[in-house]
Amino acid sequence: MQCFFVQLKTRLGRAYDVADALARRELASEVYSTSGEYDLLAKFYVEDDVDVGHFVNQNLHDIDGIERTYTTLTFKAF
Repeated sequence: MQCFFVQLKTRLGRAYDVADALARRELASEVYSTSGEYDLLAKFYVEDDVDVGHFVNQNLHDIDGIERTYTTLTFKAF
């Protein structure tokens, strides 16, 4: 399994709507509200053979209220 994080910038007043949409899709293992440039942080696990860019494009970019995403790939957990 590979783990990655996606930070999501939402339109004003839409962070909770986007978080609810993510939760309903049951794709993220965890979703947090955050301070700073991005509004939400979501943690995902996918099989090793899954293309992360395609996964994000197909499963996140169609959620209404998302303005921008920033994906961070991870390597080893300590």
